[in-house]
Amino acid sequence: MPPCIVGLEAGSGAHHWARELAKLGHDVRLMPPQFVKPYVKTNKNDAADAGACCEAVQRPGMRFVPTKTIEQQAAMALHRVRDHLISRRTATINALRGHLAEYGVVAQVQRTGLRQLFDLVIDDQDQSLDPTLKPVLRMLVDEIVSMDARISDLDRRVKDAARDSEACRRLVEIPGIGPLIATAVTAAVSDETRFSSGRHFAAWLGLTPRQHSSGGKERLLGISKRGDAYMRRQFVNGARSLVRIADGRSGGLWDWINALLQRRSFNVVTVAVANKLARVAWAIQARGTRWKPA
Repeated sequence: MPPCIVGLEAGSGAHHWARELAKLGHDVRLMPPQFVKPYVKTNKNDAADAGACCEAVQRPGMRFVPTKTIEQQAAMALHRVRDHLISRRTATINALRGHLAEYGVVAQVQRTGLRQLFDLVIDDQDQSLDPTLKPVLRMLVDEIVSMDARISDLDRRVKDAARDSEACRRLVEIPGIGPLIATAVTAAVSDETRFSSGRHFAAWLGLTPRQHSSGGKERLLGISKRGDAYMRRQFVNGARSLVRIADGRSGGLWDWINALLQRRSFNVVTVAVANKLARVAWAIQARGTRWKPA
């Protein structure tokens, strides 16, 4: 088959097949499924999906997804597995607390409270719980401890990856951005030039307002929340850490945050700071510069 344009939906396995087809000389273009769906004219089936891809890939205004390298996918897998383990650990902790609450045992939300519950479950001399319950709860405790160790190992891997990458070392100089955000950005975005500006990158993360305008009257709503929810959450968490400690600090970024806090709520300011962090991160990556505090 002579080289041709191949349109694929950017779903599971798409990046692998895009790389394989590119090796054969084809021009592979990945498209977000939500942008392909409007071109399905009849009921959904394989033939209709193929026709929709063929039609969508030829549209001048179609937006395409860059094909990730194997290294990028491996780096993102590190983040996904870590996020999955954190969710499982939270669910297991809640299960342990819920079972003990049925027996009137309630502890503080902090880690010290959780440690008290651990001590109660593993203490063989304590008779406040039913003897048949303790072995079952020990399974939950063992699972939590095991996941703690795995998450710590993944945290170490993230820090090592950030330390070994020159791009990540430049990003972590930005206040509010640590190894987690830096490695996620470098793994998700291989070519910063595909974004025309920092605002374009922030919009890609879903950190810009939705617009619902008509008749020349502009109406801006809440943030769009499009794009990668994991990366958006990390930027918001980093921004929240800055807003919490902004009071009493001065100069450049801190003056801007404190001025916003005088006019807007904490959460609104947090999202605004996350938007700014995304813009700064894009500028530093695209231009190869370093963070310069005002």
